[in-house]
Amino acid sequence: MTQPPPTRSRRRGANNRRVTQPGGLDIVGIGADGWAGLPARVHQLIADAGAVVGSPRQLAIVPERAGQQRYPLPSPLREGLPGLMQSLGDRPTVVLASGDPLVFGIAATLIDLVGAHRVRVHPTVSSVSLAAAELGWPSDSFDVVRVSTDLAALRRVLTPGRRVLVLSADERTPGQVANLLTDAGYGRSALTVLCDLGSAEQRRTDAVAEEFAASPVAVSRLNIVALGLAGGPGRATVGGLPDDAFEHDGQLTRRDARASALARLAPAPGQLLWDVGAGAGSVAIEWARVDPRCRAVAVERDPVRAERIARNAATLGATGVTVVSGAAPAALAGLPAPQAVFVGGGATARGLLETCWHSLRSGGRLVTHGVTLETGALLADWHARHGGELIRLTVERAEPLGSFRGWVASRPIVQWSATKP
Repeated sequence: MTQPPPTRSRRRGANNRRVTQPGGLDIVGIGADGWAGLPARVHQLIADAGAVVGSPRQLAIVPERAGQQRYPLPSPLREGLPGLMQSLGDRPTVVLASGDPLVFGIAATLIDLVGAHRVRVHPTVSSVSLAAAELGWPSDSFDVVRVSTDLAALRRVLTPGRRVLVLSADERTPGQVANLLTDAGYGRSALTVLCDLGSAEQRRTDAVAEEFAASPVAVSRLNIVALGLAGGPGRATVGGLPDDAFEHDGQLTRRDARASALARLAPAPGQLLWDVGAGAGSVAIEWARVDPRCRAVAVERDPVRAERIARNAATLGATGVTVVSGAAPAALAGLPAPQAVFVGGGATARGLLETCWHSLRSGGRLVTHGVTLETGALLADWHARHGGELIRLTVERAEPLGSFRGWVASRPIVQWSATKP
């Protein structure tokens, strides 16, 4: 029998703050003012801990205590954390973080790993809040993007007139951001680097992106880059990007059919899509661009196309896309259950639609395209058995016809879409 998680009582002091009990995991946010900026109750919390975990810089801030074990955060973080947390057992543990650990910090990862019932978060003012205050930007007027050495996430938000705060990986990030903006046609964007926010060494550098790229300024490792984007072209996050936005070899769900499919797939934050027979990955990529919390698995049997999907995702800032190289339905085994499935090719493969329908979560959406008579007959049969919507899409485009213009029709596409009860 599965046992419920142990319950733990929590005493509250006169200030109505939680007090740590044995076996707890406390995540403490540290500002740029370091140890001196933490309240006395947090000083005591850290002193009483059996183990303290943090980066070398954070561990150096905290006074050492006899008998207390100290552990550096593993690298890579996500791969190393499970083993570290398991080794700590039920010792009262403090994990050191920066600012507000729940604002693009380690707290979300630890909550996913050990469960919210074990975690208490002790935040300080986040660097995002400090940056907004310095700039005079209301919280609803900008987007926040966290980057590592890969800046792909920034590409998703490149839109003229948009404000963005980039949470830097290190002192190299501002120059990398400036180069990316310049290469993408956003070189005239306003770029402000805010260093060591909240400390006595706080510093601000204002520049234009292309000028900063040409003559970068040395900055602190702890920095945030604020952008006022100017330039173009912008890429909409509404389904239906131009076909030439994708690198492809002709195996591409075209713009109008793609927009129709995405309307029925109905992307929502936090949901997962399977894009089966992904080709250039256009449906998966557009799904992931709707919201940074949207995730997609693009399944493609051709390894060359699979590599192309990864390039397209990086170019368009679709960081939520994972590429699986293999033939469906075998390649679908072991994948997390999706809320939506798009079958853009290969629907007649034995057992493919059955596997997709069976794997789909209740209330999930399945959209399938076909261009052959055989696929059309199969989809008509599935429509008869499961209901949904069966339509045929034909797009006609005006093209030169001698000295005039005429309508040229594309190959009709049969689209079946249904929601699983």
